[in-house]
Amino acid sequence: MLKSMTGFGKASGQVDDKTVNVEIKSLNSQKGLDLSVKLPSKYRAFEYEVRNRVSAVLQRGKIDVFITLEHNTAASEISLNKELIISYFNEFKSIADEIGASTEHLLPTILKMPDVFGESHEEPSETELKKIEEMVLQAIKEVEKFRVIEGKTTEDDLQLHVKNIEDLFEKLKLEDKRRIVEIRERIKNNLDIFIPKDKVDLNRFEQEVVYYIEKLDVNEELSRLKAHCDYFKNIIADGKEEQKGRKLNFISQEIGREINTIGSKANDAVIQKMVINMKDELEKIKEQTSNIL
Repeated sequence: MLKSMTGFGKASGQVDDKTVNVEIKSLNSQKGLDLSVKLPSKYRAFEYEVRNRVSAVLQRGKIDVFITLEHNTAASEISLNKELIISYFNEFKSIADEIGASTEHLLPTILKMPDVFGESHEEPSETELKKIEEMVLQAIKEVEKFRVIEGKTTEDDLQLHVKNIEDLFEKLKLEDKRRIVEIRERIKNNLDIFIPKDKVDLNRFEQEVVYYIEKLDVNEELSRLKAHCDYFKNIIADGKEEQKGRKLNFISQEIGREINTIGSKANDAVIQKMVINMKDELEKIKEQTSNIL
């Protein structure tokens, strides 16, 4: 089973007089795990725990975790960060004046900016942190579900493109037999034009033909190409390994090398068209493997 690196999960819950929202967004990344956590200053000490929980399950991708608070009552112990609000206002007003924009709705916009509202300095209780941890775990589960669904779609797509390469592979083998016969005939006909038949050493001629055809032989490349395609499918079907993206990407590179070598050796218009179609299928595979966990 494959998992995509793309996913989204959300969980909300009531903590005392506040509503806590947890959102996790995951996108593909070639850096391994690129994790960003944004949470209210009240819970800064909880960031390390959040990072551990997320990284232990999601493992790879560009992951953004957002934890926000909504105060449900006027009695909530909150305060306004006046210095920050004034700073925001002066900066935004300066920009607005410079471009001639209205400042009529500037204050409501500023009140939505980070850290404008500050909570009381009292430390969150163990019960409060426990509830938030449960919401984080629920959001992680939602991301995992999303990744599995996306992974199934990606797996079906990959299987289709590999099958298309294998179908072209079978056709190419038939065309290669035709190509060898044509090469032999072309060499013989050209020889007949320039050298009388009674002057040709047939044994030497056969040796030269065999030597020339060996240089154009693609059987070894075809054999390796088939092995790489089989290995690619085996990795997809492997139920034990979780992170398959990098390995599938490496195998696709090996598939590309064999296809390129076949194209450079073939020297045949029909086979070249098949090679181009193989490359097209391979590019679609590479696009998909870059988003696999």
